[in-house]
Amino acid sequence: MASLVLVRHGKSEWNELGLWTGWKDVDLHEEGKLDAKKMAQHLIDIEIHQVHTSKLKRAKDTAAIILESLGLKNVPIREHEALNERHYGVYAGKNKWQVKEEVGETEFQNIRRGWNHPIPEGETLKDVYERAIPYFEENILPQLKSGENVLVAAHGNSLRALTKHLRNLSEDEVSNLEIGIGEVHIYNFDSKGNIINYEVKGVNPDKGMI
Repeated sequence: MASLVLVRHGKSEWNELGLWTGWKDVDLHEEGKLDAKKMAQHLIDIEIHQVHTSKLKRAKDTAAIILESLGLKNVPIREHEALNERHYGVYAGKNKWQVKEEVGETEFQNIRRGWNHPIPEGETLKDVYERAIPYFEENILPQLKSGENVLVAAHGNSLRALTKHLRNLSEDEVSNLEIGIGEVHIYNFDSKGNIINYEVKGVNPDKGMI
């Protein structure tokens, strides 16, 4: 059996301000560093053999803090843009709640959670899926099949894309899916790459507000 651990990065400086971040490369907030340490506590019984992160430092720093907290050294870490957050185009850097006032509730929810809702100069969740899933199947799944435990530190939308694939969610189901900061999603796989079971630790009750 092997474990796939999915974690969203800790709270960033822009999460704190309510700004749409996307590909903007912002730092973790001090609270976000504590988030990472708390996530590590849920992984004490899992020895991490491989780590995959996005190219963005809030994800990379989250992974580094988790490994340090667990006392794990020399774990291979691969960074790849396929795991980056969704590109929010013209909305990047804007305050989410001000945008909500401007565009209305329906459009706001479509922007935030829609499967194939276009954003000028940006990406849809479908676009994220089409870059994240091939990366998973080519680079992560073989490690799981070989019995290695894998940590993926990424972002709300790249993790939603992965979750759609792993749990075979419909477009409507993934549109309603929230993955909270501080949550640890653990999938256990058999040697053929089939999911045996799944659990979430550290459920964040405020996930819908981030």
